[in-house]
Amino acid sequence: MPLFTDLARSLPATVPFVGPEALERQMGIRFKARLGANESVFGPSPKVLDAMAKAAAESWAYGDPEQYALKSALAEHHGIDRANIAIGEGIDGLLGLLVQLTVEPGDTVVTSLGAYPTFNYHVAGHGGTLDFVPYRSDDHEDPEALIARAKALRPKLLYFANPDNPTGSVHDAAVIERLIAETPEETILVLDEAYSDLAPPSALPPIDRMRPNLLRFRTFSKAYGMAGVRVAYVVGEPDAIVQFDKVRNHFGVSRIAQAGALAALEDQAYLEAVTTKIADARDRLAAIARRANMTPLPSATNFVAIDCGGDGDYARALLSAVLKRGVFIRMPGVAPLDRMIRVSAGRPADLALFEDALLAAIDQVGRPKVT
Repeated sequence: MPLFTDLARSLPATVPFVGPEALERQMGIRFKARLGANESVFGPSPKVLDAMAKAAAESWAYGDPEQYALKSALAEHHGIDRANIAIGEGIDGLLGLLVQLTVEPGDTVVTSLGAYPTFNYHVAGHGGTLDFVPYRSDDHEDPEALIARAKALRPKLLYFANPDNPTGSVHDAAVIERLIAETPEETILVLDEAYSDLAPPSALPPIDRMRPNLLRFRTFSKAYGMAGVRVAYVVGEPDAIVQFDKVRNHFGVSRIAQAGALAALEDQAYLEAVTTKIADARDRLAAIARRANMTPLPSATNFVAIDCGGDGDYARALLSAVLKRGVFIRMPGVAPLDRMIRVSAGRPADLALFEDALLAAIDQVGRPKVT
């Protein structure tokens, strides 16, 4: 008798992203610059490091399973109630819980073709059926087409990221408000706001905008520089938020993670300083792209997507050549977005290494063929 379900046995033994450590092992190299995972190389606040070090000394004890202090601080920060917030092991963990709570085998989920693949990974893992809406030609997600598709299919979930990964694009709050208003009431709008701390204020509807079928996901991984700690939160109406308590790992967000996130939230001056550094790095990445006769896309995130001027095969060849020169970057995996490479914001030395590697890679693989 098979020990695992037919669904489990049908899934590929893969993860959505190949990590830089795995690439180093496969390629037998050490990366000199790590600019592929949208991490913040500027790191967390010194106050965060101090708080986590103190919490580490007490790590013989479980963290608070109710996450009371962090929920209270988040509620005060956003001007909402603790009952509007669930905390989890990164947005990825929370998305997994949401899919577990909502998707049964055969249920339909709508997203953009080329959008964040970890969400798709969770849906496939629970037997859901993914329905894809292409990006617009300007490399933005297409909210109008997503609304139309959701009205036609009445899916369990509708995923939308603002700002977007992998293109870095952003929609203004009026577009998001329309998406919220027009999503069918039997469909949960999954609003991924991982990069909200880097977005212009005009892009974000008020966080206290509540609706029974609206869930907004935010994280400490990006601007706060805590990707390796794994802590994020979801905001919604209490009747939706309480569902997460029914299935979450109550000790999954460690004592160290809770202490670090609380300290990060309290140090908004550091966050502001880091967002300035990230904006400067985006400008430098755009300049590097233009010097290489490539096209940087406008970005409201901590990375820049660069149109290499050719097709996916050309971008993959360029990516491989950059990796072999010791600089870790990534690219979207779905055409036509796969004509791009994606480079995270870095320190000046990191970006200098990237520029040297990119120019050498272009010399190696040549310029894209004009068809």
